[in-house]
Amino acid sequence: MSILQSVVIGAGQAGLSASYHLKRLGIDHVVLDANERPGGAWQHRWDALTMHDVHNVAELPGDVPPAHSSRRANVVVPGYFADYEQRFDLPVIRPVTVRQVSDDDGILVVHTDTGEWRTRTLVNATGTWTSPFLPHYPGMETFLGEQLHTVDYPGPEHFRDKRVLVVGGGASAVQFLGALAPITETLWATRRPPVWRDDDFTPEAGTAAVALVEQRVAQGLPPESVVSVTGLVVRPQEREAERLGAYAARRPMFERIEPDGVRWADGTFEPVDVILWATGFRPAINHLAPLHLRSPQGGIRLDREGRGTTAIADPRIQMAGYGPSASTIGANRAGRTAAQGVRRQLALSEEPVAVA
Repeated sequence: MSILQSVVIGAGQAGLSASYHLKRLGIDHVVLDANERPGGAWQHRWDALTMHDVHNVAELPGDVPPAHSSRRANVVVPGYFADYEQRFDLPVIRPVTVRQVSDDDGILVVHTDTGEWRTRTLVNATGTWTSPFLPHYPGMETFLGEQLHTVDYPGPEHFRDKRVLVVGGGASAVQFLGALAPITETLWATRRPPVWRDDDFTPEAGTAAVALVEQRVAQGLPPESVVSVTGLVVRPQEREAERLGAYAARRPMFERIEPDGVRWADGTFEPVDVILWATGFRPAINHLAPLHLRSPQGGIRLDREGRGTTAIADPRIQMAGYGPSASTIGANRAGRTAAQGVRRQLALSEEPVAVA
C-alpha cells in the first residue's frame, strides 16, 4: 500500500481550505468525509435557518462567499462547498467514516469503514457537530415529553403550542428563544447569568475573544468556543422575543427533571412539554485517542502559544478548526496554517514536496 504525504479528515470549511492549500503546495493527499454529500455540518442544519440568520460565512480560499439572503443555509452553503470541490478538483472521497488513527513504526494509519489509509501527516478537520454535549441531570430519563439537542432542532413550527424550556447560555439558545417566543410559551435556564453585548462587535473585540481561547489551548486545557467569550447580542429578528420578555425571564438551572417538568432549587415546579438543550458541542476527536495527543489538563496543546494548528505532542498532526479556529472565519486561516505545518513536517522527514 502506498503512503500518502497527508490525509485530511473532514470536508467542511477547514478541511476544504486545507486541501486547497495542500494542493497548491504540491502535497499528495486525500480528503476523507463521512457525509454522503458535500456541505459539512451545514447540510444538517434546520430548514428554518436562513443565510440572514447565520454568522458570517467566510469565503474559502480563492473564492467569494455566498451572499446573505432568505434562502435556506442548509441548501446554499452545501451548494457552495460542492461547487468549490469541483472547480478546484479537490481529492474528496465520501462517504468514509474514520474509526481511529494509529501509529505503525512512524507511519500514521487511518482506519475507516472502507479500509486503511497510510500517511506521513494528518490534518484533522472534524469540527464539533458530530459531538454534541448533553449534560446529565437527575431524573432526565423519567421525562415524558420531548428532549432535543441543537443537532435535532427541527425548526420553530414543531414547537407551536408546546411549553418549551430552552437550556443553555450561548448564541443558539438566544436564537431559539427568538424564534419560539413569538409562537409559543418559553422558559430559559442557564448555569451562569448571560453576558450581553450592546456595542458593535469590532475586529479588535473579535481578536481579544480569540486570544482568550488561544490561552486555554496553549495551556493544554479543553477549548471553549469563540462565541462563549464574545458575549450575546439580540439581533433584529429576535426583538419581538425580547419585547415578550423571553430573555428577561432567565432562571438559574433547575435541580432535577420530573416526568412532566422541572423542579427548581427553591422547591417550585414548572411544567414543560419540551426541553431543548442548547448546550453546545465538544471537539470530535475521539478517533485520535490512540495517538495520545491530550495533555494532562484534557485538551490538545497547539504550537505558537495556541495560535497554530500543530499538535505539540505529535507534530505530524495538524488540528484545523480546533479551539480558536473553530469558527467560520478562523477555519479558512487554519486550513492554510495546517498546510504549511504539513509542508514543514515533510521537509523535516526529508519527504520531497513539489514546488508550487
